[in-house]
Parts: sequence; structure tokens; C-alpha cells
Amino acid sequence: MPKFYSEQFKRDAVALYENNEDLSLAAAAAELGVNRASLHQWKKEFGTGKKTRMAEAKAQAEAVSDAERIRALEKENAKLREERDILRKAAKYFAGRDTLVIRFQFVEDHRTEYSVKRMCEVLKLTRSSFYKWKATRARRDGRTCADGLLGARIAAVFDEENGLYGAKRITASLNEAKEFARVNHKKVARIMKNMNLRGFTKRRRCVTTRRNTKNPVFADLVKRRFHANAVNQVYVGDITYLPCKNGTNMYLATVIDLYSRKLAGFAIADHMRTSLVIEALEHANTVRGGLDGAIFHSDHGSVYTSSAFGARCSELGVTQSMGAVGTSADNALAESFNSTMKREVLRDNKVFANPLQCRQEVFRWCIRYNTRRRHSWCGQISPDAFEAQSDTLSKAA
Repeated sequence: MPKFYSEQFKRDAVALYENNEDLSLAAAAAELGVNRASLHQWKKEFGTGKKTRMAEAKAQAEAVSDAERIRALEKENAKLREERDILRKAAKYFAGRDTLVIRFQFVEDHRTEYSVKRMCEVLKLTRSSFYKWKATRARRDGRTCADGLLGARIAAVFDEENGLYGAKRITASLNEAKEFARVNHKKVARIMKNMNLRGFTKRRRCVTTRRNTKNPVFADLVKRRFHANAVNQVYVGDITYLPCKNGTNMYLATVIDLYSRKLAGFAIADHMRTSLVIEALEHANTVRGGLDGAIFHSDHGSVYTSSAFGARCSELGVTQSMGAVGTSADNALAESFNSTMKREVLRDNKVFANPLQCRQEVFRWCIRYNTRRRHSWCGQISPDAFEAQSDTLSKAA
């Protein structure tokens, strides 16, 4: 039965191919588990031509003559020597405190030895910023002095309240003193940040399971037995958040087959509305060629108990199952998958650089999870290979 892929899946697949210079079309198709001709057609429809431009630029670079290359290398070496000399002299200025002000001061003190333009290039500065810093130095010194006096008052209030007050409460305390000018809480927050003062607060916790008591609750048909006798019988799923650097989150919804641990369906979005879990379920329906008679197990999140998701399950012939309220162990396999994915994708990082990078990296990991990643449950082979092996054995029997 021919498979149907959504436009978003096609675009993500093309982006995966174009953003990896060493990945051939055939290798990308194999990694995605799709036909090479299909990926080639998707590239024609949704490709940006990035890979072609990179190949052309590489070919042009290789066509440069030896003489031109030598001249370019000599020029580059001269620049590097000058850069090395500048950085050596700047080292004593930085001394582990590589702030913008220290770099400006270095340029001011060495402008008779090197050009301002070259020092700004080496130290990653703009000349306009340097000249503005020089012109506003007197005014800036006065503001620094005023900030120091205000910082002393802030520290006094902070210590008096045993470190419990944040910027807004400290501002209110400071503005009660009539002998001083009123201050804005944003200025107080800035000075507190510079002084490394922070009011007591609990760590923000991202909640992805929001129960709606008005929605129906389904019986637990899995009862922590996370295994099945064949493919397309029992699935588990969950939503997990993917933290990004700007403070926002992306979200991943999953549908995992208990027989092989195959990620049969998934969806990534910047929201956790019901449409996200429906998209993941429909992806699994497409991959499996139908879910009639299957069980889908989840937690009591409002998206899973919603009427829209329940109606889509009924249309696909899926029976819903749910664990106990507040017990993550009843959906441990999905929780374990989320933990593994974040650990292997983020590695030593706590957040993704931006939502686009988050989508691309998580998408690629999810594809490789099925086609390449070795799974202990499958005997250290990929879920796709495990299912193919099981199918071969069943036919032989």
C-alpha cells in the first residue's frame, strides 16, 4: 500500500538532505526510509538549491591558480601575524575579564601602534561603537558612580530581607525613602544582575500534562506490561517539551509501538494543542497503513482526553487506554523515550539554540531512531531491522 507523507515531512526531509554537505541523496533516502526517487521529487518541489550552490562555490575555489593561492596565503599570514601580536598585547588587559569596555580601552591605548580599524576587526568590535564609547566616557563615568551608590542601597535592602526580595519589591522599598529620587524597577533589576543578586524563587517547571476533570477517563489496558505479541497492536504516547534559548518551548508528540519500540508516528510544533497529538496519531496511521484494532495508551493530559482526539481514535478504530493520575510509571516507556531523546540530542547543552535548530535536530534523531539507532529491546538492532527480521521469521515459520 503506497504511503502518504505530509508536506511538513517532505520539507523536513529536504532540509535534512540540503543541510548536510556530506550526505548523498541515496544515503539521505536510506536514512529517512523513503524511496530515492521520492526524495529527488521532493527536492525539486521544496528544495532551496543550497547544496548545489555549495558545490559550485567549492568547484570555483578549487579552480583558483597556484600563484593566486600563494599570494592569498601570504596576505593571510601577514594578517594572522598582526592579529597574533595584537592579541598578545591585549592579553594583559583581559586577564580573564574580556568585557567590551576592556577591549575599547585597549584600542584607545594602542591606536598609535596599530590602526583602529585593524584592532577593531581582531577584537570583534565596530569602529562606530568605539568612537561612541570614547565620546560618552565622561557621562558614562558619572552614571557608573550613581549605579554604585544605588547598588549599595540595593544590597542593604536585599540583606535586610534575607535575600527573599526581587527587583520589584526592592524598588518599592527604595522608593519609600523620600530623601532619594525614585528609581525604576528595570534599573534595579539591571544593577542586581550585575551584582549577582537574585531573589528566592523556585525553578520553573514546564507542565505538559494538564488534566481536564470534565473529559472522560479510560481504563488502563496496559497495566505496565510494555510489550506486545505483534506490530500494530499496542502503542504508547506522550508530549514532551523541547526548551529553546530564547525562553520558548517546542513540543514533541510521540506514538511508539510496544512490539518493536518503533516510533511509528511523531509531530513537532511550537504548541501543545490537541492538533499536535492528532497529527502524531495520523502519522502513525500512514506509516502502518491503518490502526484498526490497536490500543493507544497515554497519560491523563487534556489533549488525550479531549473529544477531538477521542473522535479521531474512533474513526481510526483505536481503543484508548490511560494509566493512573499522577503516576508516571504507568507510562514509563514513553517517559524513558523522551529522556533518551533529550539526552542524546542536547548532550551537554540544556537548551536548543533556536526553534528551527530544535526542529531539525529532533526530526533527524527521530528518523535515525527507527532506521539506524541500536535498541537494547531489539537485541541491539534498529526497530525497523527488528520488525523486518521478525516478519522474515514469521513467514519462514
